[in-house]
Amino acid sequence: MSFTERVRAVEVHAEGEPGRVIVAGVDDPPGASMLEKMQWLAANADDLRLRMLREPRGYPALCCNVLVAPTEPEADVGFVIMEQTEYPPMSGSNTICVATAVLETGIVPMTEPTTELRLESPAGLVDVRAACADGKVTGVTFRNVPAFAVHLDRPIDVPELGPVTVDVAWGGMFYVIADADELGIDLGAANGAEIARAGEMIRAAARQQLPVVHPEHPEIVGPTISQLSGAPSHPDAHRRNAVTVATGDVDWTRPSTWTGALDRCPCGTGTAAKMAVLHARGELATGDAFVHEGPLGTTFTGVIAEETTVDPYDAIVAEITGQGWITGFAEWVVDPSDPFPDGYTVGDLWP
Repeated sequence: MSFTERVRAVEVHAEGEPGRVIVAGVDDPPGASMLEKMQWLAANADDLRLRMLREPRGYPALCCNVLVAPTEPEADVGFVIMEQTEYPPMSGSNTICVATAVLETGIVPMTEPTTELRLESPAGLVDVRAACADGKVTGVTFRNVPAFAVHLDRPIDVPELGPVTVDVAWGGMFYVIADADELGIDLGAANGAEIARAGEMIRAAARQQLPVVHPEHPEIVGPTISQLSGAPSHPDAHRRNAVTVATGDVDWTRPSTWTGALDRCPCGTGTAAKMAVLHARGELATGDAFVHEGPLGTTFTGVIAEETTVDPYDAIVAEITGQGWITGFAEWVVDPSDPFPDGYTVGDLWP
């Protein structure tokens, strides 16, 4: 049998969130920057994203990363992030998965007890400090892109939920953030269906009523993702959150489409966005640690390393720490006779 489209991947999860890392089998895309490489893949090779993230090779909550040649000379590795409906410029859990994969497989040499490396994402350079012991990455701290709040305490009208007060902030993606306690929504993993449904309705409403554009990258718009924030259950956490990743476009005439996939981890860019909101309110200062709990009870720890600006917004630079674990190694192929070379979606799991 002659298979085509062979790609090799390292399967990783970061505090519960799966982030497949493609390490071979994809030609380096053209582009003078990682953002241009991301845009080229989206325009010319989106079948790769569909193939890796849809069934039978993927599932709604899966993320994927493609290692590509960096465009910045000081970067060790470049990577493009692929999710179910978009190519996020930055992702914390995916950064942790990429750092874990390249260090534990030797793509980038590991130095114990600490390895410093620089990754190039579509959002910019990301400095990483990895704690290492006995060939294992035991913790990944990354310096996120500047995060800033765009809207605070803005009311929106959400079908079935009514008026909802939200914040909108950039942490590497544009988040709309609502208070789960005010909505009466439990943020535990067992309540994932209700979280995802409410989160996706809030995202879609905010996209219509509070559209935002990144001031330095006008091609980046949002909000594209939602976060429900509430009281923690973990004794060391300051807040608990549940992020919903869109898995399709919402059709306002079909309530069955108002759903998405629950992010399994505490969400790195979502943590940065929440920290930017807290900082804008005067509730989190430079140097303060912020422990953010996810729906599985795992945590990321963020610290505001410095304050900056992303004109016209006051912004913060957050350093966020979490851990990744390799779960397997895979070679993915396409049988030329396969009727579903780019995968498929089915209504029991997908909208």
